[in-house]
Amino acid sequence: MISKIINIGKIVTWDNVMDDLSVCNQSNLEIMIQDNEIIEIGENLENNKDQNIIDAENGLITPGFVDCHTHPIFFGDRSHEFKLRSEGKTYQDIAKTGGGIKYSIKRLREATKEQIFEEALPRIKSFLKKGTTTIEAKSGYGLTLNDEIKSLEVIKMLNDNSNLDIIPTFMGAHDFPMEYHENKNAYVDLICNEMIPRVAEYKLAKFCDVFCEIGYFSVKQSERILKTGMDYGLLPRLHADEFADSGAAQLAADIRACSADHLMHSNKDALKAMADNNVVSVILPGTTFFLGKKEYVNAENIINSGGEIAIASDYNPGSCTIQSMPMIMFLSNLYCKLPLEQGFKASTYNPAKALKLDQNIGLVKKGYIADLLIWNIKELSEIPYMFNNEDRFVKVIKNGNVIN
Repeated sequence: MISKIINIGKIVTWDNVMDDLSVCNQSNLEIMIQDNEIIEIGENLENNKDQNIIDAENGLITPGFVDCHTHPIFFGDRSHEFKLRSEGKTYQDIAKTGGGIKYSIKRLREATKEQIFEEALPRIKSFLKKGTTTIEAKSGYGLTLNDEIKSLEVIKMLNDNSNLDIIPTFMGAHDFPMEYHENKNAYVDLICNEMIPRVAEYKLAKFCDVFCEIGYFSVKQSERILKTGMDYGLLPRLHADEFADSGAAQLAADIRACSADHLMHSNKDALKAMADNNVVSVILPGTTFFLGKKEYVNAENIINSGGEIAIASDYNPGSCTIQSMPMIMFLSNLYCKLPLEQGFKASTYNPAKALKLDQNIGLVKKGYIADLLIWNIKELSEIPYMFNNEDRFVKVIKNGNVIN
């Protein structure tokens, strides 16, 4: 099928050749789409009686948002923990008493695959309503072989039953389950010897992620897990230096990971090493905001090191329930010192780069998949400025089809 978008007011995208923001506002600008791909952008493109016409209503067109760090596969919520935090308890305090990730592990283990799917599907649809057209989704609330496989199978079910593209990540190394509390290296053995081979055999994940942090997985343990994943074809990513400078960012550089995420306490030498090895820095200001912390990642440190920045929601049941990328842009612009244009790049093209999809999504460009947002706004700055106003969308287009 061929579709044509007409009555375009402006196209705003990143120019990956010039490495700069591209704003195109010629009169009579149109976009031609065949199947799911942009095949032409220009003025007064040819007409065909069989074309499907999409009226942009003089709106501004951008790529769909790419959210490269989420944890949407959980059962139940942790709203009771929010009450505890409002009374002064920290995330770490709650985790020490059996809350946090361990609470989500208990609930997910008790639920069937079908129950998890039914609860997760509305969350997945909500991403699309907020303009996100691709997400990365992690397992990590099962932490047994069967429950990690179950989680990844739910991601596959969600992919098959929604318009959202969901890129799966195996994260059996999210925490140590209680049954391995006294023998953590035995759990690392389980991940490397049983979980990773089975995930790879069933082709359930593209990435392998590890929570490399003091009190969680050490640098040595993380390196073993990630290198095992690489041996089985799983690309490496890390949760790095969220609570302290644990050496995780340097590990990301050493193994040339696709990304290192959080980076709240990473040192400048490690950030430079990441940049030199093309490791994307993923910052998650929504988590800082949601947990009521005051110190955000300083994006200037990453930029001055030559690094590429992506921003993501870190959507999860305990430390960030935000799904809106415009709100994440707002937080990154205002509190992380990330300039507006860089925030836009960080929510479209760079997260596609972190997911190794930058040849297909994240731009409004010929040859790219037609994942597009049509906005009833005039300027890019209005996206974070009015982050909580969802009626600004004229249309959400996913794989060339209007879905909202």
